[in-house]
Amino acid sequence: MTLQADSRTTEPFASPDVTISGSELSVDDVIRVARGRVHVRITDDPEVIQKVLDAQRFVRDAVSRNAPIYGVTTGFGGMADVVIPPDEVRDLQQNMLWYHKVGTGGRLAEADVRASMLLRANSHLRGVSGIGMELIRRLVVFLNAGVTPHVRDLGSIGASGDLVPLTSITGALVGHPAGFTVDMEGSEIDARVALQRLGLPLLQLEAKEGLAMLNGTSVMTGIAAGCVHDATVLVALAMGTHALAIRGLGGTNQSFHPFIHAHKPHPGQRWAAAEMLELLQGPLLSRDELDGRHDHRDEDLIQDRYSLRCLPQFVGPLVDGLGNVAGQIEIEINSATDNPLIDVEGGASYHGGNFLGQYVGVGMDHLRYYLGLLTKHLDVQVAQLVAPAFSRGLPASLVGNSARRWNMGLKGLQICANSITPQIEFLGNSLADRFPTHAEQFNQNINSQGFGSATQARRSIDLAQRYLAIALIFGVQSVDLRTHLLVGHYDARRGLSAPSAALYDAVRTVIGVIPSADRPLVWNDDEQALDIWVDRLTDDIAADGMVPAAVTGTMAGLRALRENASGR
Repeated sequence: MTLQADSRTTEPFASPDVTISGSELSVDDVIRVARGRVHVRITDDPEVIQKVLDAQRFVRDAVSRNAPIYGVTTGFGGMADVVIPPDEVRDLQQNMLWYHKVGTGGRLAEADVRASMLLRANSHLRGVSGIGMELIRRLVVFLNAGVTPHVRDLGSIGASGDLVPLTSITGALVGHPAGFTVDMEGSEIDARVALQRLGLPLLQLEAKEGLAMLNGTSVMTGIAAGCVHDATVLVALAMGTHALAIRGLGGTNQSFHPFIHAHKPHPGQRWAAAEMLELLQGPLLSRDELDGRHDHRDEDLIQDRYSLRCLPQFVGPLVDGLGNVAGQIEIEINSATDNPLIDVEGGASYHGGNFLGQYVGVGMDHLRYYLGLLTKHLDVQVAQLVAPAFSRGLPASLVGNSARRWNMGLKGLQICANSITPQIEFLGNSLADRFPTHAEQFNQNINSQGFGSATQARRSIDLAQRYLAIALIFGVQSVDLRTHLLVGHYDARRGLSAPSAALYDAVRTVIGVIPSADRPLVWNDDEQALDIWVDRLTDDIAADGMVPAAVTGTMAGLRALRENASGR
């Protein structure tokens, strides 16, 4: 099968590697490294490197003078009144990896850990953490060699950063004796063995280095960056699925006329309307009423039901909100998030709270909420498609061969979809406002729950990907059946816009069913196992495969909207 290309498709990942300098790292860059295993380079800008070295020298000088500096010559948190003499500052840093090795639960996905490592290195290159270059280089060596520490998914309250998850990364980098493990070439091995294979010696943490490595939001932000990327793909796929559903339902394009949205000019709403007009182009399957005509009065509503007619007004806030979350995550990606921060020029160290992951926690709370709205909207479209009272002539449950009376079509598949939507909506509840006030001797008495919010967002993404896989099957089946009602054959591609045809072809290719003029996607119930189709589509969506590639034009529009909003 020849896949049609979306003429608006752009390739956002052109550069062969990613260079880190403490700034200008994007979500797309993070995805390229975390999932695409693109090579990472540390900037060769001498000013950047010198700032790192100067901050490290500042810390060493403070130790030599026995000057008070938090977490270097004092204990931590609620025990910051404990004085640490100069000859014990190394022991203090090394000991952090003992008492913070407490993570539990399952393991984070390899891609999320790789993203976290990239962000930790980028953060330290801002030159205000007091850390040496060796640890930054080791992070990059591990990334480029495909060595990934094992990090558990429970243990961080997102207050003093991701102390527990970052312990697992740091312990592996230095070869700490507590027994940290990594994945190397597909095998689980002791981190010390990995260091030997990489030709790296065991490393002693210097003053401030343990605190600088553990104190920060890099793990929650790494997870969040992946979720932002995946949510963008899901929004683009949802738009494509809505376009198929509108065609299947015999809907009109009039609701997306620019005149309407010029008089309520929210950026996301205007984008959604313009995008839907683009997706609904084609000769056969839409009621073309852009000239203001109203052709469907007899025995039908003069206008579409709300889920079609109000699509821009409903999707717009999700688009704008996701753009806002993405902008905040990109700021977090390029921030110094430990404490204290070193001001070499001012000759001072400043105690603050950049390690608090509130932007990540609130952002991921919002992202999960948006995913709930997104899937609920699609669920309404599916409900219309399967109900003859609302589908303008489509067979019940989108049965393909209605002549065989015991065919039930997509009845069971809709039930499966109905089981997923409430779970996504439930996960849309906020977590950032549900924190323990008594944490760590009442020192961390506000905390972001950013790590937990991000891991819950990862769960929402997984469920939403499965839901979109199901919704796409409904969309393709519906346009096949509508085509037959209109022109007597089942090959819907002839009436679709180029972007919609690309998505249609991608879905059929992934599940392995060639388009036919003689049959819709599903003909008889006993000719396919729908769960296999759902799994194939879900895996493809999660892997940024053929189905997401079919909506790259829509994703490019979402990125452009986000960049315009942020002034980039």
